[in-house]
Amino acid sequence: MSLPHAILTALLEKPSSGLELTRRFDMSIGYFWSATHQQIYRELGKLEGQGHIRALPAEQPARGQKKVYEVLPAGRAELARWTAGSQDPKPLRDTLLLRLRAAAVVGTDGIEDDLRRHLVLHERQLAEYREIEERDFGPGRDTAQDRLRHLILRAGIDLETFWIGWLAHALEEFGRLPPPE
Repeated sequence: MSLPHAILTALLEKPSSGLELTRRFDMSIGYFWSATHQQIYRELGKLEGQGHIRALPAEQPARGQKKVYEVLPAGRAELARWTAGSQDPKPLRDTLLLRLRAAAVVGTDGIEDDLRRHLVLHERQLAEYREIEERDFGPGRDTAQDRLRHLILRAGIDLETFWIGWLAHALEEFGRLPPPE
């Protein structure tokens, strides 16, 4: 149920076309809630059908022109209702952890290399988040919106820091495992 709310949030921040939303998901919202181009367009149609958004009138009608959407009062009310509600934390579901559990019974072939690969990927993501933090949250960026957006970014930074530490520890453990029989 969260994709429509992510789209409403993005459209309240800035009326956008489906393509612009896809790009924005790739560059910001997608760090914590991903969606494909098709999913976004499908949800735009549903939100429009529910009366939560509308396509803005085109300045000059033209065939094939992209629609730019804005949030209607009903969409804002839905987003406010959803935001004010509560939701339980989701259990962690990570394929790497499941593969480690399986490795305990079938052997660790290939897992150590993948742990190293994951470590590199998390280090890259942390570096990207730190660049965003430096670029977008320097001195003078202290509005309520800035602080909340920075809080979200800090969650990403903290999660990447956790994974880097955990992967380093896992690799140390692999170094202490007895050789396979």
